[in-house]
Amino acid sequence: MSSRSTRALRRSRPGTLLLALATSLAVLAGAQPGEWDFRLIGQRAESLYGPLGEQHSRIDAWQGLLEDARGLPEREQLQAVNRFFNAQLRFTDDIGLWREVDYWATPVEALLKGAGDCEDFAIAKYISLRHLGVPAQKLRITYVKALRLNQAHMVLTYYPRPDAVPLVLDNLIGSLLPASQRTDLQPVYAFNGEGLWLANASGGKQVGDSKRLSRWQDLLKKMKAEGFPLNE
Repeated sequence: MSSRSTRALRRSRPGTLLLALATSLAVLAGAQPGEWDFRLIGQRAESLYGPLGEQHSRIDAWQGLLEDARGLPEREQLQAVNRFFNAQLRFTDDIGLWREVDYWATPVEALLKGAGDCEDFAIAKYISLRHLGVPAQKLRITYVKALRLNQAHMVLTYYPRPDAVPLVLDNLIGSLLPASQRTDLQPVYAFNGEGLWLANASGGKQVGDSKRLSRWQDLLKKMKAEGFPLNE
């Protein structure tokens, strides 16, 4: 996240931040698509964003990743998806990339730029793993404070069991480590397509239901416009 996003996060009232995070769940609730037609997605992306040029190769690589990872054990899918986006995207804050304080890019937008903010990494990994069949209840996009950087950050966490310590998929490091070993991260909130949690290392307390929240539909609408057959 940008420093301006961090300051805004710190200034926000807890209830306001909770609602803002919760409303984004409706977007991610749609990330359970059927088959993706990458030819159509490429055509739609070109009509929306202009000639893709060499950047199309990153979309092709994403398609290849999803094809190769389908049917693998979940742990191997996590590793493949985490490794792919950490290699394909460079970290750039939203002000530098989009001229906006806080912009949530679709995976296509991020791959075409070859860059993204921390939430773009986490969202792209979440959507990819959901497409590969990993259940939503095992995945949470988690807002944390990166203690060494002293700023807000976002990661994807994976719970092999509801009571398990989650693994952390992070753009800051390549290894998948349990949250108990990521003492540099302090969890704040976590969400997926099914709910919102006040987060801690053991999972936290669910405090919201994503099915009733629809304020942040922008990402879902953009992905539909890009040709993704998302279910709401």
